[in-house]
Amino acid sequence: MRENRGIFYRIDWVLVGIYLALVIAGWLNIYAAVYDESHHHIFDLSQKYGKQMIFILAAFLLALGTLIIDPKFFSQFSYFIYGFFLFFLILVIFSGREISGSKGWFAIGGFGIQPAEFAKMATCLALAKYLSALDVDIRKFSNLVIASLIILAPTLIVFLQHDTGSAIVFFALVLVLYRAGLSGYVPLTIIILPALAILSLLVPKLLLTGCLLVMALIALFFIKRRLKNILIIILVFLASTGFVFSVDYGVNHILEKHQRDRIYVLVGQEIDLKGAGYNVNQSLIAIGSGRFFGKGFLQGTQTKYNFVPEQSTDFIFCTIGEEQGFLGSSLLVILYVFLFIRIILSAEKQRSRFARFYGYGVASVLFFHFAINIGMTLGLLPVIGIPLPFVSYGGSSLWAFTLLLFIFIRQDSYRHELI
Repeated sequence: MRENRGIFYRIDWVLVGIYLALVIAGWLNIYAAVYDESHHHIFDLSQKYGKQMIFILAAFLLALGTLIIDPKFFSQFSYFIYGFFLFFLILVIFSGREISGSKGWFAIGGFGIQPAEFAKMATCLALAKYLSALDVDIRKFSNLVIASLIILAPTLIVFLQHDTGSAIVFFALVLVLYRAGLSGYVPLTIIILPALAILSLLVPKLLLTGCLLVMALIALFFIKRRLKNILIIILVFLASTGFVFSVDYGVNHILEKHQRDRIYVLVGQEIDLKGAGYNVNQSLIAIGSGRFFGKGFLQGTQTKYNFVPEQSTDFIFCTIGEEQGFLGSSLLVILYVFLFIRIILSAEKQRSRFARFYGYGVASVLFFHFAINIGMTLGLLPVIGIPLPFVSYGGSSLWAFTLLLFIFIRQDSYRHELI
């Protein structure tokens, strides 16, 4: 008979500690980002930092509730949770509130709830549930199609809400498919395609096609000259060439104007410091002005005078860079790296296939948000408007990330009970 030691027995307190550190760092930097001397009290509920305190307390309750629930609940009801949030993703298109061009919010009192944030957690659950079935081999085409549809369904619905940033995040779950046995060529292709898209905007099309042809010829020289290998190289060359010539159409006819402008600013084809490039330019000024040690808490001039738009949400990293400098920014990045490594190592220890795949889903989503958010803040990636996990202002993102992480923490605490 097992000894009942309570819900906190075998909890990974390292993960919990990192979570708390990030949440507290976020709260303090939100306070710094919107600081007003006339509302200097950090618990002022009329200000964003006061509201964030409420969000944090609610997040703690969600975390506690998640730890209380039987871990088998999340596996058994994965598809139901997934379908539940798909329903609300569709519903919000028709009855939601539009914010910053995206119609993806439900207005509840003075707050807004964004179903897309919770859909990431639900998709991780559904994908883990499907992949954990003993008869599922992701290398079979039919199984790959079903797993891809689990990812693509919320992606397309969120895209219809005109929230491109959140839609792109779902593609991070391809890394889970890779862990499940999918060929490494798939995630490699996902990495190569954005690079090829950027090159197609910078380099003349014929020159880039010539380079692709040379690479194809080199590949033909080194491989075994079997008909299958030759056909694969020819198809890859033709597909790459077609992709190069289709990028311009996609950028100019599919993307919204503000998204198109941000891409052209990123690749240096437009220098619009008062328009599309304003946020990134001010962000770089703020981070650069912090130098090594930073200006000190509440001493950031870029922050204090609101030079950087959305500084408490998408550009919260600017506040850290300006006031805490390179040192504080590096510590935050290191904290995130520890978080990702801890999740991956814990995922590999899981005896349950469901918990293992879910852990990789958690790591993929959190890492994608982290990398894209900091990348766009530093001007390395287009501004697509996604929050920094646990740090950016907002209830929906904080609650969704909390559920995402603590479901895994609960699964991890249960692994010792499995035979």
